[in-house]
Amino acid sequence: MNYQFLDTPIGKLRLVSNGAALVRIEFEGRYGDVEEDSPVSDPVLEASASQLRDYFAGTRERFELPLEPSGTDFQRAVWAALSAIPHGELRSYRDIALAIDKPAAVRAVGAANGRNPLPVVVPCHRVIGSDGSLTGFAGGLDIKRRLLELEGSLGELPFGS
Repeated sequence: MNYQFLDTPIGKLRLVSNGAALVRIEFEGRYGDVEEDSPVSDPVLEASASQLRDYFAGTRERFELPLEPSGTDFQRAVWAALSAIPHGELRSYRDIALAIDKPAAVRAVGAANGRNPLPVVVPCHRVIGSDGSLTGFAGGLDIKRRLLELEGSLGELPFGS
């Protein structure tokens, strides 16, 4: 696995590639004792870093990267549904359960959302509670709020969470 660190407005992220696709994005404080970028040249990491910089600069709304998240078929279905949420829009866990034709799986959708290995690129931050509340996010609710502010979608929250 190859990796590189990227300084962003939400903290330092570690991007992890298998050489062919992006496999993980890890928030600062969650990637252990690794301190330096891996010394290899990796076009996937270079493209990922470039597109994330554009996203944080407000000039990119959709990522075009090879992705290989590791998970169950159910988790991958949830992550695919997350990827379909347009920039600047929000969905509830129930909306995602309906989108994958598993209407009774709202809690399982929440669990899969929480295990998303590619936050920001697979926009799990765009999922909120059915009451409009901001709910759990691997990077913390402050980072979730900042991502939603960047995308201009906080005004959509029905209860001003």
